[in-house]
Amino acid sequence: MNKKKIMILGKLPPPYMGPSIATEILLNSELKNNFDLIHLDTKINASVSSFGKWSFTKLFKNNAIYAEMIKKVKANKPDLILIPISQTTTGFIKDSIFILIGVFFKRKILIQLRGSDIKNWLSNSSFLTRNYFKKVLRKTEGVIVLGNNLKYLFTDYFSNDKIYVIPNGGNYNIPKVSKSDKEIRILYFSNLFKSKGVEDVFEAIHILNKQNLTEKFSIDFVGAWNNEVTKEKCSNLLISENLPIRIHQPTSGKDKFNFLSNADIFVFPPRDPEGHPWAIVEAMAASLPIISTNKGAIVESVINEKNGFIVEPANPNGIAEKLKLLIENSELRLQMGKESHRLYLENFTEEKMVKKYKDVFDKIICVA
Repeated sequence: MNKKKIMILGKLPPPYMGPSIATEILLNSELKNNFDLIHLDTKINASVSSFGKWSFTKLFKNNAIYAEMIKKVKANKPDLILIPISQTTTGFIKDSIFILIGVFFKRKILIQLRGSDIKNWLSNSSFLTRNYFKKVLRKTEGVIVLGNNLKYLFTDYFSNDKIYVIPNGGNYNIPKVSKSDKEIRILYFSNLFKSKGVEDVFEAIHILNKQNLTEKFSIDFVGAWNNEVTKEKCSNLLISENLPIRIHQPTSGKDKFNFLSNADIFVFPPRDPEGHPWAIVEAMAASLPIISTNKGAIVESVINEKNGFIVEPANPNGIAEKLKLLIENSELRLQMGKESHRLYLENFTEEKMVKKYKDVFDKIICVA
């Protein structure tokens, strides 16, 4: 029997960010055993530094991607097209063209949101933008969000049975390593953006460093800067206060898992809306206690006082308080780390994610 065809739109890494990681995992997953997967790479930014910057080169690339989609749709006639949507006016207009191409060729369209800021964007948009958004969404079969907490974002546009929840999931085997020293190692593994809370973590380490804790600790920051002001502010604090901080370039694969294996605590306290960060999933797989904020679907992974702590956004004192508690209590670190791993196995493996995608794809394709 011929497999049904699914066209998946999305960027591939580098740069290593949530959406590109998700696309890569999906294309290499067991979904390819159930469906004929057709990929359209929508990447136009080669690095984090070029995000949000307009250029003629990007315009030409976008037009080339539209042409490539038309070519692939005509040649493959996919049964379903999965299209991620943006949360900015310019971004959504670009994405809507993908949707309209699929509609023109009478293909079924399923959209996906990998964030949680869409209501904020729409509330600050013009009537024309909001009306266009609503009309475009009516041409689709439904939407995928990353957590139950995010279903409310689309209740004005879809019935409940057309809002599908599929959290991120991946297969990670990250064993803990035996360390020769007794230093407590904290890890921040994400792009070094103000919106991701990097300044708050630097300030929290500054607060802790003045408290003369009995336990020795240090923190590794792994990621790319996108703002010179943020970089300078953090660098100046690091140098002037001689903080126990190491900054590393973005990494992936074995090197990434080495950082996770050697860590004792994971911290990622975003200020701005999030979806379901891959960094959180990987930290859970690594059996780490996690300090984060109530953004997007994070609280569906980090259960406050169970496998970590949820603090208020932009709250260095709160981060420092929870870090101190974990640094000074090895039993609590171990207990919370075990709970992280249990929750990961129960909810966030690749098999769990793939099954949900398969069920959604089958449901939509089979509807006449």
